[in-house]
Amino acid sequence: MNSIIEDFKEIVVQIATPHSLGTGFLLDDKQIIVTNEHVVRGSKSVVVDGSCFKQQLVKVLFIDDKLDLAFLENPEASLKHKAQLGDSKEIKSGDNVIAVGHPFGLKYSATKGIVSNPKTLQSDQYFIQHDAALNPGNSGGPLLNEEGKVIGVNTFGMKDGNSIGFSIPIESVNTAIEEFENAGRKIAARCFSCSTIVHEENISNDYCPSCGYNIKLPSKIKPYEAYGMAKTIESMIEKIGFTVAISRRGQHNWEILQGSAKIKIAYHEDSGIITGDAYLCKLPQKEIVKIYEYILRENLILDGLTFSAKGQDVILSLLIYDKYFNMDTGKVFFSHLFEMADHYDNILIEKFGAMWGPDNHGLTDKS
Repeated sequence: MNSIIEDFKEIVVQIATPHSLGTGFLLDDKQIIVTNEHVVRGSKSVVVDGSCFKQQLVKVLFIDDKLDLAFLENPEASLKHKAQLGDSKEIKSGDNVIAVGHPFGLKYSATKGIVSNPKTLQSDQYFIQHDAALNPGNSGGPLLNEEGKVIGVNTFGMKDGNSIGFSIPIESVNTAIEEFENAGRKIAARCFSCSTIVHEENISNDYCPSCGYNIKLPSKIKPYEAYGMAKTIESMIEKIGFTVAISRRGQHNWEILQGSAKIKIAYHEDSGIITGDAYLCKLPQKEIVKIYEYILRENLILDGLTFSAKGQDVILSLLIYDKYFNMDTGKVFFSHLFEMADHYDNILIEKFGAMWGPDNHGLTDKS
């Protein structure tokens, strides 16, 4: 099973919107990313990030809020391994399964479980019920059998349900793909009322042509606009020269790749604190005292920034209260953080033997 989990690292992608984080997986043969509708809800485009392509914006192509399924544009990616689809009709109670995804925004994890019921009825839809742990962020990831074939799409777990999870059977996904392709692969949505596939050429003033149910196609969704302090922070990000749409990781969270450092910006509305954390590298495996001594010495002379270590991560941080923050002050503070992050990561690697983390891949979303 370990080799199966390793193979899926390049197939599984992380999805970010202004509202949530989730998971999807590349179905290269069909030229789409498969995920849940609730992951991309309210978005006409989303940010996708994977190990075999650069972080980028892609369009939402198809949504089905009845089945909780969505298809996204497929980024150009050179895959060594491609997802193989299994047959969910062959699943039996007691079968071993693996749920793969990005829970809580973490980069890639896999949990093992056992099928409890291969055909559980919930809200007039059939799901695979299993006990592989599904956490926030896992939504939209693949459920695999022991052969490494995709047999379902993870959609939700029951709160306080002792690891009771539900996945959309792959046969339902195959049917949706076939209907999407038969409709000409146009940007489309399934009518919640009558299940008709509705697209821009057959919709009637935002209503289903078959039953009159109100439908919002992904292409008709208005672009997200931040407000309040979040809008000020986004204006600052743009002024520095980064693409806001690619940086968003929720309403009050942003993530920027600057050189080899990853900078996470967060606005904590309750406390009025704005933080910037630059993840520089991983602590070295030996002679760790030297790097700690260096970090402590630098903390004595740093102006407005602080070094820390969280687990194995070395982080350079900035903290400012919102009452002192505007676009101009923000530009000064965060430009300084970006500059010093770029300065320190090479020193820590070259002089003290620190290690690049899995996310320090040297890409930038600077426009």
